[in-house]
Amino acid sequence: GITYLDHAGSALYPESLLKAFTDDLRNSVYGNPHSQNISSKLTYDTVEHVRYRILQHFHTTSEDYTIIFTSGCTAALKLIAESFPWIPEGTKQPSSRFCYLTDSHTSVVGMRGITASKNVLSVPIKPKEILLAKSRLPEEQNCTTPHLFSYPAQSNFSGTKYPLSWIQDIKSGKLCPIKIPGEWFVLLDAASYVSSSPLDLGVHQADFIPISFYKIFGFPTGIGALLVNNRIAPFLRKTYFGGGTAAAYLAGEDFYFPRKSIAERFEDGTVSFLDIIALKHGFDVLEKLTGGMEKIKQHTFALAHYTYTMLSNLKYANGAPVVRIYSDTDFSNPDVQGPIINFNVLDENGEVIGFSQVDKMASLHNIHVRTGCFCNTGACQMYLDISNEDIQRNLQAGHVCGDNIDVVDGRPTGSVRISFGYMSSFEDAQTFLNFIIATTLSKSDIEIPFQSVTKLTTESVPDGHSSFNNADKLSPMLQISDGELRNNLSVTRTTVNWQPPETETESIRAAVSETAVPTCRKGGKPITVANIYLYPIKSCSAFEVTEWPVGNQGLLYDRNWMVVNQNGVCMTQKQEPRLCLVNPSIDLKQKIMVIQAEGMDPISVSLEDKSEKEAVICESKVCSHRVKTYDCGERIADWFSVFLGHPCRLIRQSSDMKSKPRQKNTKGLSSATNISLSLVNEAQYLLINVASILQLKEHISARLEEPLEVEELIRRFRANIVVSAPESFEEEEWAEISIGALQFQVVGPCSRCQIICIDQQSGERNKEILQSLSAARGRKTNFGIYLMNQPSHSSFSTVLSVGSQVLPVLKENTEIQPPTSSEEKCSG
Repeated sequence: GITYLDHAGSALYPESLLKAFTDDLRNSVYGNPHSQNISSKLTYDTVEHVRYRILQHFHTTSEDYTIIFTSGCTAALKLIAESFPWIPEGTKQPSSRFCYLTDSHTSVVGMRGITASKNVLSVPIKPKEILLAKSRLPEEQNCTTPHLFSYPAQSNFSGTKYPLSWIQDIKSGKLCPIKIPGEWFVLLDAASYVSSSPLDLGVHQADFIPISFYKIFGFPTGIGALLVNNRIAPFLRKTYFGGGTAAAYLAGEDFYFPRKSIAERFEDGTVSFLDIIALKHGFDVLEKLTGGMEKIKQHTFALAHYTYTMLSNLKYANGAPVVRIYSDTDFSNPDVQGPIINFNVLDENGEVIGFSQVDKMASLHNIHVRTGCFCNTGACQMYLDISNEDIQRNLQAGHVCGDNIDVVDGRPTGSVRISFGYMSSFEDAQTFLNFIIATTLSKSDIEIPFQSVTKLTTESVPDGHSSFNNADKLSPMLQISDGELRNNLSVTRTTVNWQPPETETESIRAAVSETAVPTCRKGGKPITVANIYLYPIKSCSAFEVTEWPVGNQGLLYDRNWMVVNQNGVCMTQKQEPRLCLVNPSIDLKQKIMVIQAEGMDPISVSLEDKSEKEAVICESKVCSHRVKTYDCGERIADWFSVFLGHPCRLIRQSSDMKSKPRQKNTKGLSSATNISLSLVNEAQYLLINVASILQLKEHISARLEEPLEVEELIRRFRANIVVSAPESFEEEEWAEISIGALQFQVVGPCSRCQIICIDQQSGERNKEILQSLSAARGRKTNFGIYLMNQPSHSSFSTVLSVGSQVLPVLKENTEIQPPTSSEEKCSG
């Protein structure tokens, strides 16, 4: 099963919530609340009931707070920035200030963009600085200039809970973020806090509290709220007015009179009323399953405390710690620490293992974690000691928020975060700890502090928490058991000999003979092409050939098709391992692609491009890149749906040149040339070396009961070109290569994902493969290199052949930089 440890990212929704909500929709008719009919009145009354329910949840009433529904916490923050009664610079009155804690979410920091447009200064405040803040002087208290201070009730990075007492201290003048006369208002970012802790607004009366409900319930995801203290609400300013916000207005004159209700004044247009109605069921189910937020707080903290204690005691044989935890607390008090643990994994020498490598390994164990900087650059800088100059330097080096570049110049750019929710169990914590042990420590190391982990049972959970373990079923998730896989289907090895017309053969030979031999590695045996594979359907089985024509996007017809689910999303072996059991082959003479699979009748698809005929062009995405595609029809869709057991379709990349083709600018190639890509993830070609395979095989065989054959390993790495070079991994020192008349530029190494763990003949997974690769390559998972080549302008077709000599040119700097794309580089 899945071990879900990203509850700070989103809670999981229980089946009982979905059932209660859908039953409600089946049994009721909810109309637009702006209408006056019976169904609309029902909607209006239900929405108002939910407002009261939210206020009740936070221990307050409509006398003190108003609920303004938004699309989420971010929209609520934007609303505050736009409507707060700022006094800009340059007026007779002292100007306003927007102060925020540096340990804040991006959406809070982003408010300064709006304040800047209003000529209001923003001041970042470090956590330690607010502790040193002094009280206001008596003469400063007479000034009425409004200032706003924002801080998180709980850091989404480390789980640190900042004192709720700051709210009253700042409003009363006991604490002053900066020395300036005026009146302070407090924005409490409660999005992370309220997912696992009770918030009493009767005691801690912040002026603004933005929240996102999916953090609490998991569903619905498109609704949030801004709780506004009624003492500040009348002073909020609003310029735009949408449907439902006006008491009266004129279309022909500049006249507008807002509604009296603060909520109705700020909720532009029709609220997302069905999502709001779902919240009612969310509160009901949460109370029924857990008994309330205080119990959730104690339960989740108990899991975090246990996991923190065990993690912090993990040591290598030399005494070095296995992890570096980023925290301001010792996880001893749930009032100052939430159920979030942020860390980096270290090797035995104390060097950080990149978070993307940890994430890949966790995925192999079906453990879902969060990595990066978590939309909190300030905390990331503070805990990882990353300077402002480092951030700017990393950006220039190609690193952006959310990508997989985890280490730059030996220093981490982010970390790993696990977080617990009310559905989390003690088994989740155990599974995670055993994963850390299995992927970092040898058998001799494990015995140092930690053999007791596997002996622990749920009886060790503190009293009052066991009821959460089986409280309710989670929503069903797609699970593919080994029994579903057809193990006895062997991959059909098809060898195709493609011959260009005789008149072109001589031209090709002439071109090869005239090609200047580049300066390459000296001495050694010649390097030749050993195998050529193309993958007509992305993530399906390989089609092996001995000679094959080369097009402008790589091998002709390589990854021209892909399978998508019923929502049009690309499917790969990560989600559907059985794709490897689908065997496509290309018949150039008959101009068809034949698709075969065990238990299915063969089916064919024409190679003729129909994008300019009757086909409907649509847009799809491949690894965040938008591509033009068209559907291949119902017949082939039914074939794939039957074989895979769920609705899916086959689509093909369109050659419609009226639309901009998917392109990639490649360093070293002509700046005027954009290299066009098919449905590949990163580059036109992927090359691996048999010598590297052999070395890896030795390492893997030592860890497996049954050693893998070389051919099986080659197929797992899904390369287009397999070369036979004398030295293992010498391909990583190449800057460019020539194969016959073809010139290729090396664009970087291929960082592998869990697809290499899938046996391409059976569809069975073995996570040991990726772990062995990581161990053999010093915690990295690079294997193979990406190649690009410019389109040929010659009058004859270019062909790639097995047995051709490979002439590499060594690069001056032997360190290959990783690709700058934010996606995992898997050869789908």
